Amino acid sequence: MILAATSQLTTPDYIVILLYLAGTIGIGIAIGRKMKTGSEFFLGGRQLPWWAIGMSLVATDIGGTDIIGVGGAAYTHGLAVANFEWIGCIPAMIIGAFLFIPFFYRTGVFTIPEYLERRYNVGVRTVMAICWLLFMACNLGIMLLASAKMMSAVFGWNEPLCILVTAVLVGAYTCVGGLAAVVYTDMIQCTVMIIGCLLVLVLGIIEVGGFEELQNRLAEVEARKLEEARGENEPEINEEAPPADRPLERTSLLLPADTTSPFPWTGIYFGLALILSPAYWIGNQAIVQRSLGAKSDFEAKASYIWGALLKNIIPIIVAVPGLVAMALLPDLESGDTAIPSLVNRLLPVGLRGLFVAAFLAALMSSVDSYLNSAATIVSNDLYKRFVNRNVTDEQLLTIGRATTLALVIWAVIFAFLLTLASESSGIYAIFQTLMAFFQGPAFAVLLFGMLWKRATGKAAFIALLCGIATSIMLYILSQVAVTDALGWEPLFRIQEPFLYFSVWAFLVTAFLLVLISLITPIESDVKLKYVFHRAKSLDKTDFSAAAGLSIAAEETNT
Repeated sequence: MILAATSQLTTPDYIVILLYLAGTIGIGIAIGRKMKTGSEFFLGGRQLPWWAIGMSLVATDIGGTDIIGVGGAAYTHGLAVANFEWIGCIPAMIIGAFLFIPFFYRTGVFTIPEYLERRYNVGVRTVMAICWLLFMACNLGIMLLASAKMMSAVFGWNEPLCILVTAVLVGAYTCVGGLAAVVYTDMIQCTVMIIGCLLVLVLGIIEVGGFEELQNRLAEVEARKLEEARGENEPEINEEAPPADRPLERTSLLLPADTTSPFPWTGIYFGLALILSPAYWIGNQAIVQRSLGAKSDFEAKASYIWGALLKNIIPIIVAVPGLVAMALLPDLESGDTAIPSLVNRLLPVGLRGLFVAAFLAALMSSVDSYLNSAATIVSNDLYKRFVNRNVTDEQLLTIGRATTLALVIWAVIFAFLLTLASESSGIYAIFQTLMAFFQGPAFAVLLFGMLWKRATGKAAFIALLCGIATSIMLYILSQVAVTDALGWEPLFRIQEPFLYFSVWAFLVTAFLLVLISLITPIESDVKLKYVFHRAKSLDKTDFSAAAGLSIAAEETNT
């Protein structure tokens, strides 16, 4: 089991864990008692400080499974996985901070789909709201199950009990306190997570004997594994094996396009840096919603910059321990056991509890964020838009809490259903790739809508659907069972080619969006207020008036 190595917990460890849980839940519920309106529940009353939002952004992005999974990927494939933090987060966060996030804040929207209706039409809003809701709702179940597997190994509980305990703990303060509770508890969780992971890193480097000795040990391990691989291969393959003096792949950030790792430089730069990363940090409702709750557009900008600064240390404290584990424990059967095994070897009584608390912090920060954001989409983009346009802000608070509770119940049911499915059925791989299905098309529609006044609603709607269909088709045609049945070669050779799905889906969406926009009438001036260069001089009052006109015109047309 994944965390079997950390199962030797003692009374001091449990005390540390219980203190963390009690403090987090207590703060979340205390904040929730002050909630009076839907605006406070969904956006914290737009009174959240930049430093808390920035830490919440980091905590939301790093889940409990990431602590184990990223370290495991570093153990198996090397340091290239750190690109998902350095290249996959920081540049997009800085660009978002100075360009997109203050703009979204000034529009006064609650969600990204709401902005897309104001800029395009209700069809684009609905498609994006449904995509995000399906992803978040299913991902909640997956996170509960993945975390339950780990927690069951730590505490010796069965998986169903772990699913229920996690859902109750996180659902309690999220349902009561909304975004404010999420952000402030995330701040605590971010601090605990950094301290716990940093502790493992420091003790690991000391155990190895320093960074230079770590490099030497990794070189020895890789040379030994290369010789073993050569001995197992046929002579003709033996001649093509890489030379022993090639660059040490485990400590390289850039890997060749033909690497067996799922992180080739082509996918990292074209798929991650140019598409998935900006789509995630600029168009992901669970991420952007935090900055929309800031006190001002300046603080919204500052929150992203602060988060980007914190992001610089995340690969060091999460990925490097995987390399330390490779140096100290080179013969583990699975990379997923690397970090727990390292914890068991390095941490004394009491400090193991701190690491488990760090793991729980990362887990809870991801679940509560997706839970609150999914409830926001249901309440604002679906209920308020299509069921009751005259719902009051106080009624939205009740609806938001009821929706949160319903999502918790759904996540538990879905997690239980996943326990009945075979892991070989592909359901885990499908949902891990789900974000790549629509994020490339969504980013194209969002980017062109903000920066190009000629983009039209009809073009965006058609291009968005075609882009999503492209991603799904690429996924299907990369499955061995499908290509074998058709007698074709697989489209992609690397493992999990979701980075390439996003590139092609983005390009298809962008091409169709431009082509169809040029042959359809330009949008009205009301819609064009939501193009970036036309909106720089407007304030939230102007945007609110424009929003009313835009939606009224949309309803008249439909």
